[in-house]
Amino acid sequence: MSLLVSNEAPDFTATAYHDGEFKTIKLSEFRGKKVVLFFYPLDFTFVCPTEIVAFSEAKEEFDRRDTVVLGCSVDSQHTHRAWAEVERKNGGIKGVNFPLLSDMTREISAAYNVLLPAGFALRGLFIINKSGVIKHMTVNHNDLGRSVEEVLRLVDAVEHSEEYGEVCPANWHKGTRAMKPTVQALRDYSAQNEVAAVH
Repeated sequence: MSLLVSNEAPDFTATAYHDGEFKTIKLSEFRGKKVVLFFYPLDFTFVCPTEIVAFSEAKEEFDRRDTVVLGCSVDSQHTHRAWAEVERKNGGIKGVNFPLLSDMTREISAAYNVLLPAGFALRGLFIINKSGVIKHMTVNHNDLGRSVEEVLRLVDAVEHSEEYGEVCPANWHKGTRAMKPTVQALRDYSAQNEVAAVH
C-alpha cells in the first residue's frame, strides 16, 4: 500500500445518489471544507447499513465541523437508490442524508488502495483537510465496523492542529489540552498529567 497520508487526495469525478437524485460529484469541488471519504464493500450487506445509518445520524455533528461525508462502493447509483428505499428495520438505509458514490469502474477504490482482488473495497476511511491533503486514513477488514465517534474526534484533532499549530496527544478530545511540538511543551504536559494522576 503506497503512502497516502500527507499527500494530496486523489481527485475523482463520480455519479452519486443523494437526496433522491443522481448527481455528479467531483472531490476537488469541496476544497475549503474537510471531507470524510469512506469506502464500504457492497450495498445490501450486513455491517455496511449500520455504518451508513450511523454516519447519517451524525450528520449535524459533521455539519458543525464544516465537514462533508461521502460514502463509496462499487455498486451503481441505481443500486444505491434501491437500497435507500428500503426501511432500516429491513436492512435498508432509508433516510441516508449524504452522497453515496458509484465506483463501478473501481478506479476510485484503486486510487485509494482499498480495492480487493475480489472486485470490491475494504473499509477504508480518509479524512481530507480543507487544502485537499489526506490527514488520516484507516483500513478495516470487512467484518469490522467503524466508530463514527472516533471519526468526529479525529476531525476535531485535524481542525485544532491546523488552527493552533499544536499537536494532539493520545486520547485527546476537543476541549482538552494539546501542546506545541517542543521538548519543553512535552515535559510540561507530562508533568501536569503526573500530578493529575497522583490526585
